[in-house]
Amino acid sequence: MATKNHKKARFHMMAKPTSYRCNLKCDYCFYLEKEEMVDASDGKKAASPESSAQKPSDQMSDAMLKRYIRDYIRSQDRDEIDFAWQGGEPTLAGLDFYRNAVKYQKQYADGKTITNSFQTNAVAINRQWAQFFADNNFLIGVSVDGAADVHDKYRISVNGKPTFERVKHAISLLKEFNVQFNTLTVINDQNWDKARETYHALKELGSEHMQFIPIVEVEQRCQQSSTGHYSPTADATLTHFSVPAQGYGQFMTEIFDEWIKEDVGRIFIRMFDSILATWMGYPASVCVQAKECGQAMVIEANGDLYSCDHYVYPANRLGNITQTDIGKLATSKQQQRFGSAKATKLTSLCQQCEVNVLCNGGCPKHRITPIEGEKYKQNYLCASYKRIFTHTATAMHLMVQEIQRGGVAANVMPILANMR
Repeated sequence: MATKNHKKARFHMMAKPTSYRCNLKCDYCFYLEKEEMVDASDGKKAASPESSAQKPSDQMSDAMLKRYIRDYIRSQDRDEIDFAWQGGEPTLAGLDFYRNAVKYQKQYADGKTITNSFQTNAVAINRQWAQFFADNNFLIGVSVDGAADVHDKYRISVNGKPTFERVKHAISLLKEFNVQFNTLTVINDQNWDKARETYHALKELGSEHMQFIPIVEVEQRCQQSSTGHYSPTADATLTHFSVPAQGYGQFMTEIFDEWIKEDVGRIFIRMFDSILATWMGYPASVCVQAKECGQAMVIEANGDLYSCDHYVYPANRLGNITQTDIGKLATSKQQQRFGSAKATKLTSLCQQCEVNVLCNGGCPKHRITPIEGEKYKQNYLCASYKRIFTHTATAMHLMVQEIQRGGVAANVMPILANMR
């Protein structure tokens, strides 16, 4: 039975109503391993205490949707609540699913403001989808890896066809219907050395809000221990599509150099916004920079709740919302341990690093580099983060000074131009 009187809290959640199902077959998709785990556990879930009593599901039922929306709204103590829809590919749930979602949100809003964000590969977006997004003020995140030749290297349809032109058409529809959108770009082995081309390709598409995510994956996707934890071996090799250890740093610093020329205040890049916030004394807005994890959980199609989008493993299953109050799961001791482990499991090198206050060790899943004499592993992207934070420091310092004087960050562009 759900606990009715659990204390309200603040946390964020991403819903995967279609689980791992997708209409693309991207080689680098980390969520593909979810299908392998479901296949391996199908028919055995009742026998495992770590598994849900619910059957594996590849689409959220209407009853589960209604429960999730009701309970998520009731669990929050804030006035504005965002529902984040991801996948797999969330459009596969169909328009009626989201029409119902909006209906239930209105039914249970209780005076709160409800917003919706929607991360998609965009290939299924047509005029009907665009109209729905416009009518209901959805914020759309479009996955696109830059120029066509790079995008089409990995982001292909299930029948092997390129998708860039379909994504470009979808973006044109979003613009036509005045739907707010941003872009999410995966930095991999194909584009880490093409930062300027990628940046200008995204600008040409009309993106004004950009997010760049490095792909770091080890071979043999299900790197689990016998206890169901993510635990890659000490000699684990990286997939061919992973970004080089210093490649992400090169990419982001080159992006920064392009952005700082004329786009501050016009183009918004999530990592730079987060770095500036940290310099200003505010919490980082990007989870990899945060001191602790645990504020971006995932709810699967069958109601199972997991600690993180990147940790949908048996050991990180918190429970199911049909059996335990969603707020209780989100604030459980298990989740608190997961969140605090980020700060407590750092190498001595990381603790002594001059940029640790900005980096906080990065994403724990990227801590895969063993170092002799260290109990814990080092973040694979350590060199990249050092490069990013040191390279941007002068400009960030000037932005802070300008903002504290009552100005805006964009005022530093001519100052930096003169310095160059």
